[in-house]
Amino acid sequence: MSQINMAQQAAEQPLQHLTLNKWFSYSGGVSTPLDYIPNKALGLFSIAFAGDFEEKHIASIVDFLATHNQNVTAICQYQPDLGLAPALCFYAQNADKTINPLVLQEFSNTLDCQLVQVTTPPNLYEPGLLVMDMDSTAITIECIDEIARLANVYDEVASVTALAMAGKLDFSESLYQRVAKLEGIEKSLIEELKSTLPLMPGIKILCQILKQHNWYLAIASGGFVPFAERVQELINLDEVHANVLEFKDDKLTGKVLGTIVDAQQKAVVLEVLQQKLGLKKAQTVAIGDGANDLVMMAKAGLGVAVHGKPKVVEQAQAAICEGSLLQLLYMLAIPLEKQPTL
Repeated sequence: MSQINMAQQAAEQPLQHLTLNKWFSYSGGVSTPLDYIPNKALGLFSIAFAGDFEEKHIASIVDFLATHNQNVTAICQYQPDLGLAPALCFYAQNADKTINPLVLQEFSNTLDCQLVQVTTPPNLYEPGLLVMDMDSTAITIECIDEIARLANVYDEVASVTALAMAGKLDFSESLYQRVAKLEGIEKSLIEELKSTLPLMPGIKILCQILKQHNWYLAIASGGFVPFAERVQELINLDEVHANVLEFKDDKLTGKVLGTIVDAQQKAVVLEVLQQKLGLKKAQTVAIGDGANDLVMMAKAGLGVAVHGKPKVVEQAQAAICEGSLLQLLYMLAIPLEKQPTL
């Protein structure tokens, strides 16, 4: 059986010796092809992505994980989609306690990559559920702030939005405060904003790939129905849940109707859909950027902060801190499809 010494010069042993989608044992800098696949129900998977990796990066990551009592036993290089660069997955069979995502982020910044950890990862190739926040997650803007620009109250509203997303102000109360400042906005201006929503990079192709694999896609947003319905059209979502603005004489009244989609309600949406679809928790994923997404993310099998605030990154299981949302596939498509033969 061939062996690859990871401590050798990169020029002698380039990473292509780690055959894509194949697992290699790792011990003392030596890698040997495995005849089995790690058991996804055991241990911890650390995924390094969005980097230009060489052997020295492997050694650095292995050493870093070891300082946190996570001893790497296997490595795999894989590429979930041609639109993504290959990533590295480090498997620690006897570890189950993840490292604080902010610590992972600080370390990965020194290697110019991103590093996340997941346990019992979802399987892209089985039916699953993705529930996503909308503002600053599925789209790049906060719709309520953009409406506020039209009413010349942007600074007032945006400051309240920032407090709510950072978890420093109750979301429902903040919503009522902000919407009250929008009284009198013409419905035509809402329609104009709706027609120009900027999608978050990677979200459309991500949703296309998930749909191909029979995933159910939904929005649970503290934003507003007209915008959520537009996003639904743009990226082919199955359903949306958002707040209802009241109009009178084709103008905003400054009021919100019905049940507020706050942190708890987002979690309810996820749980109801999981039950409706008959899915295991491990096949449910929630993504968002704000504090009001944390309850939903905690209820999911995998909760991922997307370009999130530090508080959100710290409390999420994993985080995509920069770049395309297509990178979520790194966490869904670890090569674990075959039954382990351990």
